[in-house]
Amino acid sequence: MEGAESKFKWARLQATDVIILAALALFTALTLIFCQRIQGWGGLALKNLAVAAAYVAFQQVAARVNSRPFKFVLRLLPLTLTYGYLFLAVDKLQLIVHGRFLDDVVIQAERALFGVQPTLWLEKFTRPILTEWMMFAYMFYFPMYPILCAIIYFRSGEEAMENYFFTLGLTNILCDLGFILFPVAGPMTAMGGHYTVPLDGYFFTALGEWVRTSLQYPGGTIPSPHCAAATVMWTMAFRHHRRLFWWLLPLVLSLYISTFYGRYHYVSDAVLGIATALVAIKLAPVLLRAWSYRGISASSQPVVCKICPADEN
Repeated sequence: MEGAESKFKWARLQATDVIILAALALFTALTLIFCQRIQGWGGLALKNLAVAAAYVAFQQVAARVNSRPFKFVLRLLPLTLTYGYLFLAVDKLQLIVHGRFLDDVVIQAERALFGVQPTLWLEKFTRPILTEWMMFAYMFYFPMYPILCAIIYFRSGEEAMENYFFTLGLTNILCDLGFILFPVAGPMTAMGGHYTVPLDGYFFTALGEWVRTSLQYPGGTIPSPHCAAATVMWTMAFRHHRRLFWWLLPLVLSLYISTFYGRYHYVSDAVLGIATALVAIKLAPVLLRAWSYRGISASSQPVVCKICPADEN
């Protein structure tokens, strides 16, 4: 039909989308550059591209949804899964720079600082009840992320939620880069044979051990992403729900301790995880302002692709 046209409006990417896609692009580039050091490099590169394509597709769908609950779910799920994927994808990239894990450096530094290896010293306090509480705090990290996200979204709005997503994403990506720049396998891998007191507990202890064996790998240790992300969440609770901030106080502090009590991390990992989060919290507003300034005109003028059928003869 003459004069007919169909329009596709491309939803503008948010700042969070940009850093996620940039991280996937960077990991793919590193995979190709260091392919000789990475087993299964071709499959990893293809998976990165597939995840990027799926993420953009979900982002475009979410941008067109009007229902607030449905929009929340469509935004939360792909972001959460992609952050998790980035953590898993960096596994094969950890040794491309140094070629080995650097646990010996951390162990020697902590012994010089503390006079003991803290994760071994804590064995004298290990009891099933304490272990269960620590594992509960460690596992609470997982539901705390979506619960806090929902509170921010429905209490403070979409922009506040996007700021939360961006800061959390920036923190996670900085941690992922840390795994490459300073690869550390972790206490259980480096000195598991030195522990003489088992981490006996109950339900949450079993869950924590399942996470260790099923969702984690040697490395992914320094900075501690658990401590880093928990610090961001706690800070966002302070901004958006002060009462929740105080309720989370014992849990977050226990979570910090649980990372090295539970032998997931060294003390250094936890400290550097908190420091990484504080850097990201300071840096995020600067980056968000720069992104907003860059897109002031584009935000009100979405890209329009016009497809006009050929004139009939």
